Amino acid sequence: MANALFHKFKTISEFHKFRGLPKPEHPLISVINLVDVETMPEGENSILLDFYSIALKRNFNAKIKYGQQEYDFDEGIMFFMSPGQIFRIQVEKNLPLKHSGWMLLVHPDFLWNTPLAKIFKQSEFFDYSVHEALFLSEKEENIVAAIMQNIQQEYHSNIDKFTQQVMLAQLELLLTYSERFYNRQFITRKIANHNVLNRLEDILKAYFEDDNLGKKGLPTVHYIAETLNMSPNYLSNLLKVLTGQSTQQHIHDKLIEKAKEKLSVTDLSVSEIAYELGFEHPQSFSKLFKTKTNSSPLEFRASFN
Repeated sequence: MANALFHKFKTISEFHKFRGLPKPEHPLISVINLVDVETMPEGENSILLDFYSIALKRNFNAKIKYGQQEYDFDEGIMFFMSPGQIFRIQVEKNLPLKHSGWMLLVHPDFLWNTPLAKIFKQSEFFDYSVHEALFLSEKEENIVAAIMQNIQQEYHSNIDKFTQQVMLAQLELLLTYSERFYNRQFITRKIANHNVLNRLEDILKAYFEDDNLGKKGLPTVHYIAETLNMSPNYLSNLLKVLTGQSTQQHIHDKLIEKAKEKLSVTDLSVSEIAYELGFEHPQSFSKLFKTKTNSSPLEFRASFN
């Protein structure tokens, strides 16, 4: 592709220089006002950061891609990137870069040997795709922006023994609000989420009615998520909020439903049913069935006689 460039940044200072910004005041954490970012090479720029990025963007007149997904940022949107993730920015020729918002950069070394390091790694929205970004209300935008500005103000001030502790507390607060806002988004986007549930049901129904299920094996969470054009974490978190169950639990529920049908209307042995449902080992099937129904497959079959 013409003008396709790859940029890898090991330090926050390198990223500042690339974006035409002054050297960061703190080497391991930085808050960038996106109004100050005016330049970006035209064409497609693939970017890989060795640090965390949390961005709140508005009126972004370029396209951002993560994996195969693409999104135009024309309203308040927040998205999260982990170290080592690659995202691409498509900048049109002769079009000045125009956007507003904030970008928070945090190097893992800043979190080293603190409880927050584990929280960052376990925050699943860092693994969401770009099109699963967080849509913010104006009130929510103001909350996020205020936290980022608090962090910025802290490292602008004279550094003392409380500086890092205060910034870590603000970072944890930001992640807590982000999780709250994502849960709100799962609930408020009812029509789209209802469609996801319907499509999930259709996918599982078709999968378990396939005569080649024994050869294909059990459906995986990754397969279901990919078919729904979602990341596995986003799908499971969405389903947990809407139904109280993860994707894996939905798969197991459909599996047990099919197993009950075969146990009640066929003379197939438990082993034959297990293989037909995609299990490699009948013992695994029997164990799951017992866990889900409080009875063994044979006990369930006997209840129909």
